[in-house]
Amino acid sequence: MRNIILILLLFIFNITVVKASNIASGFEDNTDFKNKEDEFNLWLRDNGHERYLNFEPRRICKEEAKGSNVWYINKCNEFEGSNNLKIKFYKDRWQVRPNAEPNRDTLIYYLWKTINHPNTGQFHTYDIQPSKNPYEFKLNLKVDESIKEEIKKTAILSYLRFEGDKIVIDEMSPNERLGEFIDNSTKFRSNSVGKSMIGLLAGHAVCGGYIDSIDTKLDDWPMIQSTLYHDQKLIDLLNMNAGDHKHVTDVAMWNGESNDDENLAYYMVMIKDRKGSKPKYNYHGLLPNVVFNYIKYKTGDQFEKFLVDVFQKHIKIKNTVIFFKHRDMPDEGKANSMFYADRYDYLRIAKSIMDDYQNDTCVGKYFKDLHERRIKKKTTQEFRDPPYNPSKAYGGYFHMEYKGIEDEVVFGMSGYGGVSILIAPESSTITVINSLHYSSKKKSKFRYDEKLLSINPIKNR
Repeated sequence: MRNIILILLLFIFNITVVKASNIASGFEDNTDFKNKEDEFNLWLRDNGHERYLNFEPRRICKEEAKGSNVWYINKCNEFEGSNNLKIKFYKDRWQVRPNAEPNRDTLIYYLWKTINHPNTGQFHTYDIQPSKNPYEFKLNLKVDESIKEEIKKTAILSYLRFEGDKIVIDEMSPNERLGEFIDNSTKFRSNSVGKSMIGLLAGHAVCGGYIDSIDTKLDDWPMIQSTLYHDQKLIDLLNMNAGDHKHVTDVAMWNGESNDDENLAYYMVMIKDRKGSKPKYNYHGLLPNVVFNYIKYKTGDQFEKFLVDVFQKHIKIKNTVIFFKHRDMPDEGKANSMFYADRYDYLRIAKSIMDDYQNDTCVGKYFKDLHERRIKKKTTQEFRDPPYNPSKAYGGYFHMEYKGIEDEVVFGMSGYGGVSILIAPESSTITVINSLHYSSKKKSKFRYDEKLLSINPIKNR
């Protein structure tokens, strides 16, 4: 009977795995471009970007009140026309191809895809509402023309620098680049920065009494029984040091399927009875979801309250932040580390880490333990480490020991497309970069100057 249930589970998951896993790993479903472009055109129309469109609204759609019954009956909510943009569609990627040199029109389209993803209905979400008493930043702004020039030519959407107790640089992509499509309320996609959010939550789960310590063994969770993760210490999962490198790679399972976009129960069935190897650093998207769902398991029916306590009460976010969760059964394994927040809330999250570290709170001691127990990456495979802000060590889903500032305590978060957050608690410096694209080509205008933007602000403090 048990085998029949497992077969049924695999069958159900396989119905959706191609489409869902393609999105996680960056691959595009070739059949969806027409539908997506129609949605994109509608978004342009509804957000006042009609100069990018070729269309003339029908008379009745002009005369009737937008949203009225007659307006809907006449399908005025649907778009009839085309855009006038020269878009390069990456038919094998969901986001911009890593080595691409896209024009502005292409960037506009893929910006829409990333910021609109929570609205597509593919995922449900955990929405954590704003704090009633959000943290308000102090400002001591200065203008740095070299940073302005860097943002003009790249795909950086937002750049924030925090020093001491104030924001000192606050820049966004100019309108002629991508700025006309975003504002301070736009929620930016985390990509792999979401992994670090799970590292943060693990610390709060320990300090909240839900998990005993980072040395707790995961021996009480039925979902991972008979897998190589069973009975391993939490710290080894947090450090990507779980001996799974023969079965899980950066973006794929042993059989080539995405490892971070399906319900976790699916992958635990796939990896059942597979043996672990001698542990070594193995960066991938599966382990953060294992830990995220372990936190969900340990917090039980308090899970969403736990998220509220962390983001509303501790971090004091000003706007809603989002984690993805899967629509598909079973309930256990639904939590997904893909995260969305606005530019200032990313900074609020980073500042909470810095404050805890400096004030030696329970969570601060957790972060000190993570830094103390970091491991060397010891890898020469570039895809294992982002080409921007390369670091030598890793701990708790944070990058550490950055080139040029190896001796500085730094907690770094990095995500596809050049998303980067560096926190240096000893010098009270934080840099936050939200970016749409970072080229893997060494000579590219899309390779922003990480020394200028991230390393030197810490090095020179």
